[in-house]
Amino acid sequence: MTDRNYWATRGGHPPQTDLLSDRAMFRESYAVIPRGTQRDIVASVLPFWFKTRLWVLARPLTGFAETFSQYLVEVSAGGGSDRPEEDLGAEAVLFLMEGHLELTLADAPHTLKPGGYAFISPGETWAIHNRGTDAARFMWIRKRYQEVPGIERPTSFVTNEQDIDPTPMPGTEGRWATTRFVDAKDMRHDMHVTIVTFQPGGIIPFAETHVMEHGLYVLEGQAVYRLNEDWVEVQEGDFMWLRAFCPQACYAGGPKPFRYLLYKDVNRHAPLALGGHAGR
Repeated sequence: MTDRNYWATRGGHPPQTDLLSDRAMFRESYAVIPRGTQRDIVASVLPFWFKTRLWVLARPLTGFAETFSQYLVEVSAGGGSDRPEEDLGAEAVLFLMEGHLELTLADAPHTLKPGGYAFISPGETWAIHNRGTDAARFMWIRKRYQEVPGIERPTSFVTNEQDIDPTPMPGTEGRWATTRFVDAKDMRHDMHVTIVTFQPGGIIPFAETHVMEHGLYVLEGQAVYRLNEDWVEVQEGDFMWLRAFCPQACYAGGPKPFRYLLYKDVNRHAPLALGGHAGR
């Protein structure tokens, strides 16, 4: 097992002496939400969650990214929920950055520690609690599952990214690698949540332009990221939100690896109605 670092916000509030200038931006094809925007004043709470707050980083918006929502969740000691999800059609990925959590999934208990990854199938019964003395912080990605007649729903599972060897991208000599949690050919899954790692100096050497929407949460390091026509500096704790067909590329300048948690929608026909996948 290789030790990894995962950056997570602690909220707070800036002093009156801070400058207003920031890297936050919302464009027609992408958004950048820097870690400095995740303050106490913009935190949210949810029904049936206790001693918990969260920052909503993405939610379906007509005309923008429409397939998913993404939260950065902070659960204080003694907090959690026995009724975390109200949408029976929602599937989810949980990824733990800090602390420890007890996840009960289909009546089976699991202990999540940093790097812990859980896929929760739509309609699954689950609960989550912080039994420790320190706050736990995790990413929660939600998507309305797209049923396909003749294909069964995927099975829930729990693992840890530190137990999985990254797969190098061909021809990159290991400078660009992806940690995959499900088989890319498994048609049961309509979303992939992976971890992408660039060693210092690693690049995406072309402008990726594709139908998949993205949520990218930077776990570690810093880079210059190409978003549509702009090159944007990003660092650990930042979030990038890309609509379909937004050109993208990356240059990881170092000095340490640049790693991010990546969401994308996969393995389904494009909907032939405006408004995306939700409710269709």
